Amino acid sequence: MALNVPGLIATIIFYLLVLGIGIWASIKSKRDESSTQANHADMALLGDRKISLLVGIFTTTATWVGGTFIIGTAETVYDPKLGLIWAVMPLAATLAFLLGGLFFAEPMRDRKYVTMMDPFQIKYGNTLSGLLSVVPLMSEIIWVTSTLISLGVTMSVILDLSYAVCIWISAAVAITYTLLGGLYSVAYTDIIQLSLIFITSWLCVPFLLTSPTSVDITTTSFNYTFQAPWVGTLTADRAWRWMDIFLLLSVGDLGFQDFHQRTLSASSSATAKLRCYAAAFLIPTFGIPPVLIGAVAASTDWNLTSYGSPPPFERGQTGLILPLALQHLTPPYISVVGIGAVAAAVMSSTDSALLSAASIFSSNIYKNILRTKASENEIRWVIRMSVVFFGLAGTSLTFLHTGVMAFWVLGGEIAYIMMFPQLVCVLFFNISNGYGATVGFLVGFFLRLLCGEPLLGLPPAIHFPGCTLEDGVYVQYSPIRTICMLVAFATILLVSYLASLLFNKGVIPEKWDVFQVKVQHPAHTSVPTDDTSSKTC
Repeated sequence: MALNVPGLIATIIFYLLVLGIGIWASIKSKRDESSTQANHADMALLGDRKISLLVGIFTTTATWVGGTFIIGTAETVYDPKLGLIWAVMPLAATLAFLLGGLFFAEPMRDRKYVTMMDPFQIKYGNTLSGLLSVVPLMSEIIWVTSTLISLGVTMSVILDLSYAVCIWISAAVAITYTLLGGLYSVAYTDIIQLSLIFITSWLCVPFLLTSPTSVDITTTSFNYTFQAPWVGTLTADRAWRWMDIFLLLSVGDLGFQDFHQRTLSASSSATAKLRCYAAAFLIPTFGIPPVLIGAVAASTDWNLTSYGSPPPFERGQTGLILPLALQHLTPPYISVVGIGAVAAAVMSSTDSALLSAASIFSSNIYKNILRTKASENEIRWVIRMSVVFFGLAGTSLTFLHTGVMAFWVLGGEIAYIMMFPQLVCVLFFNISNGYGATVGFLVGFFLRLLCGEPLLGLPPAIHFPGCTLEDGVYVQYSPIRTICMLVAFATILLVSYLASLLFNKGVIPEKWDVFQVKVQHPAHTSVPTDDTSSKTC
């Protein structure tokens, strides 16, 4: 296959368009910063909390409709072992934003936090919160990796460009406009990116549905034609696993800084909640095109296409099903349009993850721990260098593994098991303290390692009920992620209570109370009464 020149030209035009909007937004950001005398960090990280409701809805939705969202949904629907019933990402995001709007947006916005780690810093102190901050940093870097992989595999298949070249160019564009304009650039580029995702993805659907090599998707939904029905099945022994994945991709989203950055940048808590509810409604609509693409791919006789036989699943190319479907089931100019959808989705998620990582490092680690007296200009450069560093780190990881879902699940597990229970406890449970947070973190981490993970080649040391050996790999059918999360949650509260009790009862000496949980009672000075005074006289 030769280089797809028209596709390359279209991709370059798209990148220039996004870069141009990003630069314009950075100029607008600097102009607004000068006119309002706003703090640069607030302007860069939160848009000075003046991002309008409409722009906020666009950027909140675009952040979640990423390349992994589109490619992962199509891959799951096409996979004969899974199917539509396992493609839970669109509905999981809806639950995440409903929960966020109901319980998290108002308390966090009203307290004017800059990042999700601020309540940890206030309650637990700088040392522990600094260590805990490493966890969301890791999840954001992994998010960058998974989104860039999705674009790299798509462009390399359709444009016949080098996988490495596709990824590094895309990363360079996202890094450039993010470090120039901060949240302003991210938010305004999200508008054009989300619009392109919607238009281009729906433009591809009619051509896929009318492909002569595919049969009606309604006939293959529940019938075995070329492969297992694309709707999929959910047997009793796999129900717990399904629930585990659904909670991971829904509740686990609340452990990402990306989520809270969108609500914290709102002008009020009411606006923050409206953003969440609007995104909860809009995100599933963007999941329809990739579902249809996966269904068409499952309904295709690949031997009649230029791809040939055997089909992608038998070649181990299930993860490439979206670009393969665009390349072999649509005209060339439509496959180029499809690249636009994936590229826009990747950019909209990558820039958000970069800014989120930079927010946590600059605000919670550098400014509050490493350099408490750092000047505003110094913080400005720290934010920029952080964007570059985390962008390079996430891009470098793309060469370790080309599986989109592997990194998606890894990042989600970090947020779900390590951060979500910590955030719930620090926000809503007064009893929680540094001792509980530390032990809960360690227990959750090591318990998850002992459960094993096939995607990472990690064998289980603990075999929960339903653990079976399949093709030489142990698969846990129990909800191990949710078990680990709940154990971590219970440990935080239990250890916090015990530590507080032991220190306040004097069982453990106060000099060992490094997190200062012992209640300090004010000293009472006895004042002589009138009777006492008269007797003394």
